[in-house]
Amino acid sequence: MMDVVVPGGRDVRGTLDHPDDTPDEDTNPEFDRIVVACPPHPQDGGTRSDRRLVAVSDVLGERGVACLRFDYGEWDEGRGEQADVKNAVRWAHEHADSVDLFGFSFGATMALCAAADSEGLRAVSALAPDRGRENADAVAALDGIDCPAQVLYAERDTTADWEPVAERARELDIAVTALSADHFFVGQAEKVAGEIVTFLDAQ
Repeated sequence: MMDVVVPGGRDVRGTLDHPDDTPDEDTNPEFDRIVVACPPHPQDGGTRSDRRLVAVSDVLGERGVACLRFDYGEWDEGRGEQADVKNAVRWAHEHADSVDLFGFSFGATMALCAAADSEGLRAVSALAPDRGRENADAVAALDGIDCPAQVLYAERDTTADWEPVAERARELDIAVTALSADHFFVGQAEKVAGEIVTFLDAQ
């Protein structure tokens, strides 16, 4: 595990979880693959310590894959947050041969929007995405994604406006998975993480 400051003009801090055989003292590590994990809404307390992000990172670590969990910079109505994701992806590209992107809730929306405006991503997975707003429209973003993508939604989710995202994803033949859960996947973080990592590994 190592602390990361993501370049890009905003105060974006992250934690890079990596396989145990990577030396902690290495200040410029190189990896085969890094998955960038985007947290839920910062105004609702979303941080890189979110249990769904940690669960995904834990499963990735078991498979020898590094994961960059980060916190957004100062709130900027979704615009700055998308920039944060793209800057984190850029940092990951500088340190890994391939990069995947994952996000939960607001983070899933940010991941989809950033994926539509990023090149060279290996895959993107969005857990419980909300449609978002004009400057961060996950439905519109789906049309611009040119890497393998996955949308997972909770059947009892009354928090996120996920239906339009899932509908458009199906129209585009993007992988869509329905999970028997509420928005927060209480007690199911590890199970859901397994679904996400299995998809990412298969690409």
